[in-house]
Amino acid sequence: MKAFRLDELEAERAANDGAYLQFLRERNMSVGLYALDAGSIDPQQPHAQDEVYLVVSGRAAITVGVETQSVARGSVVYVPAGVPHKFHHISEDLRVMVVFSPPES
Repeated sequence: MKAFRLDELEAERAANDGAYLQFLRERNMSVGLYALDAGSIDPQQPHAQDEVYLVVSGRAAITVGVETQSVARGSVVYVPAGVPHKFHHISEDLRVMVVFSPPES
């Protein structure tokens, strides 16, 4: 078993001065914590893997392809591989758990 605490992951991510911290990588998936501060710009490009986002905290909108949805704590969003997507209108610091399958390259 591998177990993690969000507060410890957030501290590690912040200490490494990065928006993204991959904390688990297995044969069929990888998992990370993604952070975007209020008012920031999401620089993401489409990924070669399917993704699932679970919003841990914050408020924003996400556009996936041509569809836009508001997200907040507890929101879950699926993004198919290769589809353009971005968080925007980030009104509260956003912390998102990201699951990639297969693992992110």
